[in-house]
Amino acid sequence: MELPPMTLWAFWSFLLVSFPWFFGSAAHFSNETDYLALLHFKDLITDDPLHSLSSWNHTVHFCRWQGVICDGRRHPQRVTALNLTNNNLVGPISPFIGNLTFLKRIDLANNSFSGPIPEQMGQLFRLRFLRLRNNTLTGKIPTNLTYCSKLEFLYLGQNQLSGRIPAEIGSLSKLTILHVGENNLTGSIPLSLGNLSSLTILYLSRNSLDGSIPDDLGRLARLEGFGISQNELSGRIPPQLYNLSSIKFLDVGFNTLHGNLPPNLGLTLPNLQGLYAGGNQFTGPIPISLSNASGLVIIDLDSNSFSGSVPTNFGSLKSLSRLKLWGNKLGVGKSHDLIFLDSLTNCSSLRVLQVHSNHLSGALPDSMFNISTQLTELTLADNKIFGSIPSGIQNLVGLTVLDMRYNFLTGTIPIGIGKLYNARKLYFEANELSGQIPSSLGNISQLLKLRLSENNLSGSIPSTLGNCTNLQFIFLDHNKFSSSLPRQLFSFPSLIELYIGNNSFADSLPLEVGNLKTLSVLSVSNNKLSGEIPISLGKCLSLENLWLDGNFFQESIPPTFSTLRGLRSLDLSRNNLSGEIPKYLEKLALESLNLSFNNFEGELPKHGVFGNASQVSVLGNNKLCGGIPELNLPQCSSQASKKRRKSLASKVKISVVVVVLCLMLVSCIFAALYWVRKSRRKPVDVPSAEDPFVTMSYAELFKATDGFSSTNLVGTGSFGTVYKGALDRDGTMLAVKVFNVQQQGALRSFMAECEALKNIRHRNLVKILTCCVSIDFKGNDFKALVYEYMPNESLDKWLHRDGDDQLGRNLKFTQMLNIAIDVASALDYLHNHCQKPIIHRDLKPSNILLDDDMIAHVGDFGLAKFLPEVAQTSSIGIKGSIGYIAPEYAMGSKASTQGDVYSYGIFLLEMITGKGPTDGMFMDNLSLHHFAKLALLERVMEIVEPQLFIEDTKVTQGNGNHINTRNRMHECLILMVRIGVLCSSESPRERMCMKDVASEMHAIKNQYLGVKIHRDI
Repeated sequence: MELPPMTLWAFWSFLLVSFPWFFGSAAHFSNETDYLALLHFKDLITDDPLHSLSSWNHTVHFCRWQGVICDGRRHPQRVTALNLTNNNLVGPISPFIGNLTFLKRIDLANNSFSGPIPEQMGQLFRLRFLRLRNNTLTGKIPTNLTYCSKLEFLYLGQNQLSGRIPAEIGSLSKLTILHVGENNLTGSIPLSLGNLSSLTILYLSRNSLDGSIPDDLGRLARLEGFGISQNELSGRIPPQLYNLSSIKFLDVGFNTLHGNLPPNLGLTLPNLQGLYAGGNQFTGPIPISLSNASGLVIIDLDSNSFSGSVPTNFGSLKSLSRLKLWGNKLGVGKSHDLIFLDSLTNCSSLRVLQVHSNHLSGALPDSMFNISTQLTELTLADNKIFGSIPSGIQNLVGLTVLDMRYNFLTGTIPIGIGKLYNARKLYFEANELSGQIPSSLGNISQLLKLRLSENNLSGSIPSTLGNCTNLQFIFLDHNKFSSSLPRQLFSFPSLIELYIGNNSFADSLPLEVGNLKTLSVLSVSNNKLSGEIPISLGKCLSLENLWLDGNFFQESIPPTFSTLRGLRSLDLSRNNLSGEIPKYLEKLALESLNLSFNNFEGELPKHGVFGNASQVSVLGNNKLCGGIPELNLPQCSSQASKKRRKSLASKVKISVVVVVLCLMLVSCIFAALYWVRKSRRKPVDVPSAEDPFVTMSYAELFKATDGFSSTNLVGTGSFGTVYKGALDRDGTMLAVKVFNVQQQGALRSFMAECEALKNIRHRNLVKILTCCVSIDFKGNDFKALVYEYMPNESLDKWLHRDGDDQLGRNLKFTQMLNIAIDVASALDYLHNHCQKPIIHRDLKPSNILLDDDMIAHVGDFGLAKFLPEVAQTSSIGIKGSIGYIAPEYAMGSKASTQGDVYSYGIFLLEMITGKGPTDGMFMDNLSLHHFAKLALLERVMEIVEPQLFIEDTKVTQGNGNHINTRNRMHECLILMVRIGVLCSSESPRERMCMKDVASEMHAIKNQYLGVKIHRDI
């Protein structure tokens, strides 16, 4: 007899539940509780861009699901570890995780989990390892976690947790690492933490903790790392802490701690490697005993009130890399204050020496310039150093920063200064140096800032200075220079500020000054310059401050000054200028105008800057008249003026009558149109309260970036400039992309980024915080986008050395692999998981930004397109960057996701080989793609960047075993080169799709970590 359909379904369901072995191992679930808990965990995940949980289904036993480990010997079918780190998962952590009662290890780091930490985690009494760092978790740290009595590692840092640190944590007697830094925690440090006798790392930095450091922490006998920096802690460091001989890193910086460092500090802390105490209120001498801690790498005691002499035995610290003592009261005003520099010649690893802003006196010893050639920063400014600059300075060939400002140095600048080829900043300002600027200075081609102001330098400016084409700031004012100005001085394409005032320069101001397109400040005050003011100054559209006073300039103010819309301060006083004062000056956004003591004549304007007597000065121009009464100029009373006024009065009367009649007629017309169209009027589209782009004012951004200072300049692009800044209200770091609205295409780029970023959210995309659509202080249109600041800047700076960048290439294999996965995940999200698929169109290393943890974020959506928009267009032209543009675009093809895949392939090969697509070796039909393709299989290791092999040769798996990984690294590199070659194929049909790329890259990482996988690439 045939069973009805519903009865048949019930029968098979009964068999599935009652006899799972009947259907094979795929349904062989020995514990329904673990199975259901994992499914509940998956149900709350709102975004899984890497498809990490795709294997979490009924066809595979849950012990074989990705990230799930069943490793119990007594209970082999129970979940003992959950490792889902670096998977870009979004959503809350399910409270059902508390049902996985056999869990010993949870690692959910580097995702985007949000909401509170579930209280139910307190049910996991077997838990030993809990890592939730670098997510967006909120709420308080649950006190229930303290029921996990076997907990050894607790990482909750880099979230948004608030409230106090639970005192109950002190009951976790087996805890070895407690990391809750970089949150929003408040209150005091619990005394109970002193009960954690097994603790080796205590990291509480970057919160808002207050009160004092508990004495009880002195009982942590095994403590190796102690971090409480950037809080609001006060009082003294407990003496008991100084007796913890196991401490290697002591970081108490940027609080309001006070008191002395104990004289026997180096004896009681012999294992100390890093001492960070800057930004406090410490007093007294620096302990001489620090030299006993022979492993010290970093000593950072800046911005305190330490006094006395700098210890002369620091030279015994062979590993010392950074010595930062600036901003104290060191020195006793005697010639032996600088003896400590002699001893530092033994520190062969020293890179940074900062002792500026102290009371150090004496002459610079010749021997100090035998300090390590690794030295990159030497700052001795704002002290009482006298004598000459030793010629041995030329030995410090690694210097990028040399700062000797505000001392009493005499003599000449050594010719050997030109051997500091790597220097970016040379500061000798405010000394008593004499003689000429050595022509060898032109050898420092990478120089960015040169400050020689307030000395007794004389002669002419060497023409060789023109070789320093990267110069942005030149300060030569208040010296005794003479002769004419060399034309090479006006040949710098990136010059921002030029100060040559208060010298004796003669002849004219060269026409070449118009070449300085980026110039913001030009000061040639108090020289002997003559002739006409060059009309070419009107080409310097970035000028904000122009000071030509105290010279012998003649004739009139050039009409080209009308183009200087950004000008805020103009000083033409004490010259021989004549003619009428131009009316166009009223329209400039001037805040200060000084025309005093010239020969101007005629009527003075009354509007703009001329309407404020405190902002304008016209003294000493006896032929001027008119102006506002506050300037006390005579009235302009000519007959012609009276006739013009009478005629004007008549015209005004007639105009008033005509205007009134017109207004009445227009009012009637508008009233009629209003009633006709009222019912059909569409509501005005205004930003709602839920608009993600609540705009920020120009003034806020101006203040945050220190007036868009060049010191905060991060980079420049096709349509704008990026600055870093910090909000005044809370110190939040920002990246501000300012669009050059005068450039064609910039406005379209701004709108494209807004449209692309306003509705997309992904861990590997730059996060836009707000925008600014406003008017700047000069009255110009201003448009900017504000992003989260990425401290490690762009990937391009890690792959290729560039200018002042000190990072260079030092990516390790795992970092490179993780970055490749991050970028693939971002493109997969854009192509396959947005409401409207997005094509980036400009993927390249300079548009990939790295945060504190080297997590990659794809940025710059100025060329982005939505697929429906592309489909409506026959051709969108060639957009993107040379070397990364898909070849079909050159043939007029439409933009497609395959174009992004091509760019990804080139980017991946560039990371692996260390060679960009426009490298000089690629010519005669040899490209990066063909270079990699030719090396596949047999010669891949020959093209891999050698730096990638500087890697930890051991990796820890979930079971704690250590295995050699070099062979797996080789295998993974071959697979990655294959992906790069496939993705950069000339034919779009041969390329992979980003969904598959992301999946394969993730699988490669699993293989490197020792997880068995199967693939066919």
